[in-house]
Amino acid sequence: MRLLKDNIKIVHFCLLIGCLNFLFFHYPFFKFIFNSLDYRSFNGITIIICFIILMVIANSFAFFLILYLLRFAGKIVLALSFVINAMAVYFINTYGVIIDGGMVGNVLNTNYDEAAGFFSVKLLLYVIVLGVIPAIIIIKAKIVTVTFKRFLGITSATLLFILIVAFANSQNWLWVDKNSKVLGGLAMPWSYTVNLSLHFIHQHQENEKEILLPDATIKDHQKSVVVLVIGESARSENFSLYGYGKNTNPLLSKTPDVYKFNATSCATYTTAGVKCILEHKNTGELYEILPNYLYRNGVEVVWRTTNWGEPPVHIKNYLNKEALMKDCKGDGCAYDEVLLNNLKEQIAASTKDKVLIVLHTSTSHGPEYSKKYPPQFETFKPVCNSVELAKCSNTELVNAYDNTIGYTDYILYNVIEDLKQLKEYKSAMIFVSDHGESLGEKNLYMHGLPLSLAPKQQYDIPFIVWTSDNSLKQLKTENSLTQEYVFHSVLNFLGIQSPVYNEELNIFK
Repeated sequence: MRLLKDNIKIVHFCLLIGCLNFLFFHYPFFKFIFNSLDYRSFNGITIIICFIILMVIANSFAFFLILYLLRFAGKIVLALSFVINAMAVYFINTYGVIIDGGMVGNVLNTNYDEAAGFFSVKLLLYVIVLGVIPAIIIIKAKIVTVTFKRFLGITSATLLFILIVAFANSQNWLWVDKNSKVLGGLAMPWSYTVNLSLHFIHQHQENEKEILLPDATIKDHQKSVVVLVIGESARSENFSLYGYGKNTNPLLSKTPDVYKFNATSCATYTTAGVKCILEHKNTGELYEILPNYLYRNGVEVVWRTTNWGEPPVHIKNYLNKEALMKDCKGDGCAYDEVLLNNLKEQIAASTKDKVLIVLHTSTSHGPEYSKKYPPQFETFKPVCNSVELAKCSNTELVNAYDNTIGYTDYILYNVIEDLKQLKEYKSAMIFVSDHGESLGEKNLYMHGLPLSLAPKQQYDIPFIVWTSDNSLKQLKTENSLTQEYVFHSVLNFLGIQSPVYNEELNIFK
């Protein structure tokens, strides 16, 4: 290519890269604009033209600053931005996500196994064609820079031009402000660069110091155990207990003393959803979470997980999948059944009167739903086996997801059966999901949209409770719960007295 052989002025090069960035990565951005306003009206045309101009000029100007100030290091930064842009746009186009602060947090907390599940040929093509090839051009280009005086002149003129265009469109600022979260989450590379910075700022603020709760008191010596099962991406719409047409709960539906509540999640992604389940109230602060609080106040606490994304857990018995698999036998050990391995025995061996077990599952996490359950649980067929969910028929996709719900039903049933055998304990099983899941409705897949924009499938979650006969616990008739009910309901069942206890957020009479 001639561009790689000849010298090119920095201004011309930055305009070229700015145009490529605009053409390659902003189809979702303008698709949202076209779907959100009357593009044939004067205001609509004004907004579209304004954004096209600003997108090209502002990005070109940013690239100009980076290359002038950082020189070769600036080339590396721009090359990486094209590769990351390509991956980001792939996920936006394929799964309908928005790269906001929550999604950035999800990406940073994703483990290797989960990340590997997203690999596809289509992703590879996106990265090579839209990322790697432009990156090579950027690195190899022979750029002629400008004098400092010329740099100041270009900077001043560009900033003035951007301000003029922005103020010329001032009548549409309210529309822009209303849709700023989505627009910001679709603009490349600003979506992830700005939100990445904000994520680390917020994380630093949250983790400066965990706010301890007031000391609690154990009121009695009655042996009591609660198994809190935190579901992953389970939406209530696909549970037959909630009226779904397909029998996805063949075991729980026949189990006495199983109750369901309508519930919603605090967020549409794992880290925030799990945090909300474990806190005494939903805040932006990092308060002492339920397992840490109970452990500090003399309760036996065990955390078993095949997942990730929980707040810091400060207890003795924290068991991840690798630890649980050491003495686990059978095909089910490769799936979430590993969480049940020696569960009953561990509870029975406790020397404490009060026991909390947390099982953090990964059963319904996409996109590889068909790999989340053993083959014998493939009740609904045919199933989707592709990570590119839009390639599957809706029937195949829903079937694969429904099989994960059927497997969840099996796991919860076995938790209950284990607890029934612990006659000396009054027992409860509480199942609540971290968030829901989209399965192609409105061309959206999986989860992670901002709660204000998310469809109900991403936040309507199951909240299922079982209590043993000897617990003598009856449930309130609440119409709708939130995840905040978990903390206070567990305290009530275990007989824990605390200054932060809120009777209004307790499900037991």
